Amino acid sequence: MTRRVAVIVHRSRPAAVQAAAEFVAGLCGQGFVCLMDAADAEVAVADGRMAIEPLDSANSGDCELAVVFGGDGNILRSAEWALPRQVPVLGVNLGHVGFLAELESADLGTLIERVVKKDYQVERRLTVECVLRDAPGGEELWRSFAVNECSIEKKTPERMLEVLVRIDDRPLSRWATDGVLVSTPTGSTAYAFSAHGPVIWPAVEALLLVPLSAHALFNRPLVLGPDTVVKVEILPATPDGLIWCDGRRTAEIAAGMELEVHAGTSRLLLARTSEQPFVTRLVRKFDLPVAGWRGAAERDEIYAH
Repeated sequence: MTRRVAVIVHRSRPAAVQAAAEFVAGLCGQGFVCLMDAADAEVAVADGRMAIEPLDSANSGDCELAVVFGGDGNILRSAEWALPRQVPVLGVNLGHVGFLAELESADLGTLIERVVKKDYQVERRLTVECVLRDAPGGEELWRSFAVNECSIEKKTPERMLEVLVRIDDRPLSRWATDGVLVSTPTGSTAYAFSAHGPVIWPAVEALLLVPLSAHALFNRPLVLGPDTVVKVEILPATPDGLIWCDGRRTAEIAAGMELEVHAGTSRLLLARTSEQPFVTRLVRKFDLPVAGWRGAAERDEIYAH
């Protein structure tokens, strides 16, 4: 049976293109078929005789893995393809701070061997589903998913949004705010972290509600249960706002409309090649001073044991 692996490349990063080209050549040499977008194949495939098929030709079950070169942003792009097909995603970090991408560039030498041997584990990450309605409980206008977060943000800088937030159909608070976001644990180290939300371990089943610069006495982030339904109503006399899902998919929201956010039915499948604890990844990505402020050398010595 022919084995198929999807390859997705950050085309504007030469290091990602070079790494992907080496990976595709090596994998095809092992008898694999690589599924690639035409634009990715154009920059990363030098030999026209390699076994390349269009990325969108794969149905559910046709592809065993998607290998993504280019960091967390590219993984969020690849999720649009991988999530509905339930294909595990293995990220190769060629960007900056990354929590989704597993392999660093130094690990590329073992990548082909690991894929051939299926030497990886798969994590199931919570996603959220976002539904825009024309009124509270009204007709659906737009729907999308998010791996990191769904946010409502003001469209113009001079006026804030007036919103009413409901949790499981019970009013929580009314805020004048720059926006509101609902994050997954995966997204707690992304936009939500920048907005002073807590870091939530990926294995925790929870949603995170974070107001953005809200003018209110009660404006703290809230950690919610995984079955919670969050509804954000845009109140009258409010300027139009924008909904963003992972900073990639967007829709406009206006006064009277409501955004409903709840846990998604599909999980993002993340392939891991090691059992590196999340705390280790957190320390290294944020360069946390584990040994106090005495320098990185002592911190590295702690993590060497």
